[in-house]
Amino acid sequence: MLEGWFLWVILFWVVFLMSMFAIGGFFMFRKFLKRLPKEDGMSELDWQDHYLSRTVHLWSADQKQLLNVLVEPVPELFRDVAKQKIAGKIGELAIEEQAASITEDLIVRGYILATPKRDHKFLLKTLKKQKIDAVPYQHLF
Repeated sequence: MLEGWFLWVILFWVVFLMSMFAIGGFFMFRKFLKRLPKEDGMSELDWQDHYLSRTVHLWSADQKQLLNVLVEPVPELFRDVAKQKIAGKIGELAIEEQAASITEDLIVRGYILATPKRDHKFLLKTLKKQKIDAVPYQHLF
């Protein structure tokens, strides 16, 4: 029978392992839900890819650089995913407005709309650091 400190090590290990499985499963399940097709037959990620492919020719080097600068506060592990999500939202706005090119205004609006509400505090700091006036976009926050 297990007794003493070895019992506590085993119990700690079981709780730790179950916690890690639960956390990993949560994030895998979220990704799975984003891949599920909606009523229109396309998933969130399919639409994101669609908007990116339709607007890739509208991006200039300066606009790509601005997007890279805006996503710098995002941890490096998640930066590529965040950049794709933001670029997808910018592409969606550009298609809706039939824009001839991606502008700073589109980038800032897409950045705000694609960012979760809990991160808007960091978003405002980043805009201020880049000397971009956030007043015209207050209604989006």
